[in-house]
Amino acid sequence: MSESKNAGVDHYLLEGCGRCPLGGTPECKVHNWEGELVYLRSIILECDVKEEIKWGVPCYTYNGSNLFILSAFKEYCSISFFKGALLKDASNILVKQGENTQAGRLLKFTDVASISQVESDIKAYIQEAIAIEKAGLKYEYKQNPEPMPSELQERLEDDPSFKNAFYALTPGRQRSYIIYIGQAKQSKTRHARVEKCMPKVFLGKGWNEY
Repeated sequence: MSESKNAGVDHYLLEGCGRCPLGGTPECKVHNWEGELVYLRSIILECDVKEEIKWGVPCYTYNGSNLFILSAFKEYCSISFFKGALLKDASNILVKQGENTQAGRLLKFTDVASISQVESDIKAYIQEAIAIEKAGLKYEYKQNPEPMPSELQERLEDDPSFKNAFYALTPGRQRSYIIYIGQAKQSKTRHARVEKCMPKVFLGKGWNEY
């Protein structure tokens, strides 16, 4: 069985991650999927994982290693496995986050019924993710196939909730940020632009959208 509930996750389910201006308001995306997120959490807590809050969202770990996060988006909620590419995906239900995604994989949900149908699969995938950590398996990252500012790439890898939000954008919106950030000549400025862009990314908007 999992360890006890984390109070930070209770707060997340009430107020959201607080990473965008909608946090703590009725418009927060978490409120679109309250029933689904609560149900997913109950399934997860039946597994041998530790519940934590990282990057403002529920993160589940095993012996200190990050396994997956629970997230809410405009069109779906999800479980995002850090090393999803290493999972066998026997039921063929994992989804890539975006064209540039390498290791991460998502389980997307839009209603409680769809979660119920694959409850046993969710538990099996979590157990497989634990087994991967126990075996010490690593994902061999390939060079990014498309040019992207290193400052943006580093932020995406360091912050899974931001990475999920970024790759949930349309390719055109992703490109708007890549161009805007990449145009800066100095690394310090590119870092600053990444931080400046984050609120809009979490709102699902492109750089030029208001």
